[in-house]
Amino acid sequence: MNVSNIENLKQYKHIHLIGIGGISMSAIAEVLHNLGIFVTGSDCNRSKITDKLASHGIYVSIGHNTNLVEKSDFVIYSAAIKQDDPEIICAKTNNIPIVERADFVGFLTRIYDNTIGIAGTHGKTTTTSMIALCFIEAKLDPNVQVGAILKELDSNYRVGNSDYFILEACEYVESFLKFSPQSTIVTNIDNDHLDYFKTYDNIKNAFNKYVNLLPKDGFLVTNGDDIDCLELRKSTVAKMITFGIQNDKCNFIARNIRYNEDGFPIFDVYHNNTYFGEFKLSVPGVHNVYNALACIGLCISYGIEKHIIKAALAKFTGASRRFELVGSYSDINVYDDYAHHPSEVLATAKAMKNKNYRQSWVIFQPHTYSRTKELLDDFAESLLNFDNVIITDIYAARETNTYGVSSKDLVAKINELGKSAIYISDFNDIAKYIKSHACPHDIVLTLGAGTVTNVGAKILT
Repeated sequence: MNVSNIENLKQYKHIHLIGIGGISMSAIAEVLHNLGIFVTGSDCNRSKITDKLASHGIYVSIGHNTNLVEKSDFVIYSAAIKQDDPEIICAKTNNIPIVERADFVGFLTRIYDNTIGIAGTHGKTTTTSMIALCFIEAKLDPNVQVGAILKELDSNYRVGNSDYFILEACEYVESFLKFSPQSTIVTNIDNDHLDYFKTYDNIKNAFNKYVNLLPKDGFLVTNGDDIDCLELRKSTVAKMITFGIQNDKCNFIARNIRYNEDGFPIFDVYHNNTYFGEFKLSVPGVHNVYNALACIGLCISYGIEKHIIKAALAKFTGASRRFELVGSYSDINVYDDYAHHPSEVLATAKAMKNKNYRQSWVIFQPHTYSRTKELLDDFAESLLNFDNVIITDIYAARETNTYGVSSKDLVAKINELGKSAIYISDFNDIAKYIKSHACPHDIVLTLGAGTVTNVGAKILT
């Protein structure tokens, strides 16, 4: 652990976080609090996360609070905060140092001697969670930052007492280039965040620059079934370890994949074409076989024993909003999933088909206008895999609609392809529609990275 970096951080007696209720920001707050630094924060909305921070002695203001900023000597803000935010203006006016979240996380990665980044377009949160549990099971006491609530931690972070720092490394706006990883996983490379990257070549270039950060004694664990992931070997001096299902030249291969009655995979793993063992998961879908293989490859590289990895993976029941069972009524199961890219939607649909049910109902909320516009045809194709499709309004997130696209365009495209999709804007109306149409033994799934997650509770009440 880099003691000098910690001492440099401790020179600040009061650090204020703008947007403290965010997944990553709340984790930063807890790390700073654990180091003995006085931490405050603000957020637009009260949530379970802000309540938990408050219960740990971190003062959270709901709404702007420039008084807290004036009393602080360092300010961290999330990427969602605009430069005209009153607290940002206050910090600048008072010459208080300010830094964006990703830059500060980059600083944290240089505190720990063994930072492990989990990158890739899809599967980061689940793979990070799997690895965290393996390291905990191995009693390695890791520090963890994950992009969702992990049930086994009842949190999105873990403050450990070791030099292991396991975290998601997001490619959006190339924020992962600010990190200093010792090792990394790249789960896959896909066409996303085109509002920033503009072209797929720019996405690939970002990942090439990221793996170039790895030292010679580090590890790059990547998807051997993804040709663009294989190309990463040209951009790193780290030892490359591959995993896959189709490519027999991978170091870790899953074969004989089958599913139990819950749709959970059971599969045989081969290491360098030698039988390694049978693994059982408690999360559905072949995409989670890939995530598990990445986890196995990384953990074996770090000397974690096979039986420990097996036990941890069997215990892992999923991060929040990853095909999460919200509840049941009248023998109808209601699930929630974060999928907001066509590849993720398709993976979730395939995972669902391994379960036993009568019909499926999906309530999909597109996420951002740019993604909906660029990938409209792909979204439509992926949603054909559900029996009944309801589309609600696009979740704008960071954008305004300068793209001339709406959810009705997606409905029209699905109908054009021969599937009957409907548009419903109001969440209460969606809940009423499901209650009047879904039958016993059906599956209902809310899908998207935005507020659609709130629909499940309305259906269940």
